[in-house]
Amino acid sequence: MICGGRPGNRSIPMRLVVRLVFYLNFADITQPRQFQRNNMADNQKHLTPREIVAELDKYIIGQNDAKKQVAIALRNRWRRMNSPKDMQQEIVPNNILMIGATGVGKTEIARRLAKIADAPFTKVEASKFTEVGYVGRDVESMVRDLVEQAVNMVKAAKRETVKERATEIVEEIILDALIPPVKDATPQNSFTGFNIDNTPEAPMSKSDQELNEKTRDRFREKIRNGEMDERKIEINISQSSMGNVGMVGPGMDEMAMMNIQEMISGMLPKKSKKRKVTIAEARKILLEEEVNKLIDMDEVKEEALKKAENTGMIFIDEIDKIARRTGGGGSGPDVSREGVQRDLLPIVEGSSINTKYGVLKSDHILFIAAGAFHVSKPSDLIPELQGRFPIRVELNSLTKDDFYQILKEPKNALTKQYEAMLESESVSLSFQDDALEQLAEMAYQINLEVENIGARRLHTVMSHLLNEFLFDVPDVIGPNAQIVVTKEMVQEKLSDLVQNKDLSQFIL
Repeated sequence: MICGGRPGNRSIPMRLVVRLVFYLNFADITQPRQFQRNNMADNQKHLTPREIVAELDKYIIGQNDAKKQVAIALRNRWRRMNSPKDMQQEIVPNNILMIGATGVGKTEIARRLAKIADAPFTKVEASKFTEVGYVGRDVESMVRDLVEQAVNMVKAAKRETVKERATEIVEEIILDALIPPVKDATPQNSFTGFNIDNTPEAPMSKSDQELNEKTRDRFREKIRNGEMDERKIEINISQSSMGNVGMVGPGMDEMAMMNIQEMISGMLPKKSKKRKVTIAEARKILLEEEVNKLIDMDEVKEEALKKAENTGMIFIDEIDKIARRTGGGGSGPDVSREGVQRDLLPIVEGSSINTKYGVLKSDHILFIAAGAFHVSKPSDLIPELQGRFPIRVELNSLTKDDFYQILKEPKNALTKQYEAMLESESVSLSFQDDALEQLAEMAYQINLEVENIGARRLHTVMSHLLNEFLFDVPDVIGPNAQIVVTKEMVQEKLSDLVQNKDLSQFIL
């Protein structure tokens, strides 16, 4: 049944809910979409494998084998979409299994690859699917998350195309609230009546209308320059008339409930509410409404599904946590883990998944799985799932030299992040070269002696080194100050960190 969250909400008959559930579950499946060659390949960046690796090198140090494999996988997508039409559906992606300890760059490689390709990307942890017993959580949720990402990306692109038109409409709405337009009530080529002497009356003068237009133009210029942002006006804001509606029913999962809520909300009439806000706030609120009105959501859904199907990437982390342990007895947690593998298998193989935006086929989604495989090994996965990840890459543990390069070279290096943060306080921060070498040496030694958490250890040592400065700025260390990190400073501030073997409070 459906019950209102607040008194006065209208009730929806159960027969309508049943019809909606039937529609959501079967309407799209009965009418499969035709696969047509689209211009997706034209929209994708035409980077060669070497250019892709060069882009990854800007953010990730080392791991050349992994970079080469993902670069080939990305380029193969462009090759497939530019191949003969009869072969496009036959070419399947070579999914990748990354094997390496935590903090060596597995997730970062996948995330950066998706940004380079401007592709929808979602990350899931395989271990979360074992949290609710044998069946686990709905593994199809990762595909729905991918489609949601694709919809957001397409909407963002569409938003830019209609933003200029929406801004003009918003300006007119704000001007109407400030200075209502004066319209000539006298139709063209007509007269208003007769004077006392029975002669035709002269048409209405347009001076008021012209003055109104001039005033609106002056105010329009002030609004564009931000001179009236603090002035308050009254605007109408559309609201959903559905309110807080909860749904309860047998066999109804979270996805079905969300779809029913959205459909019922679309069927009920929208309500408008008057609010008094500043012009700056009104511009944001109204711009969002007008952009949504100008965007064709049917077109967005269609493009998003194609984008997710042809360029989508799903990163499955901690896949070693669902592998059966070597020598396991085949009961208890191992049964649950194997059940999750069998749930993942049809999605990775290629199947049709029903989402609230339509049916998506996962045949050409690129799956990248990763795990440390400390306790288990890749061969402990079920053979069918192993066969769906034919490309295996072992990532190397990070050395002292890798740590040094990570601190110095990438665009998003930790040193550059701290420099940017202190620059916002007008404080200059710099690192001497021997100080970076000392930081790398200490991070490497702590990883050896305590727990190897890879590059994440650098967050520990950098935070311990600079926290005192971050606390003193700007109260003690004022603007225009200069902080130079030397080797001696690193040794002094991190000596207790190296000596203390119990670093549980610092381990990330």
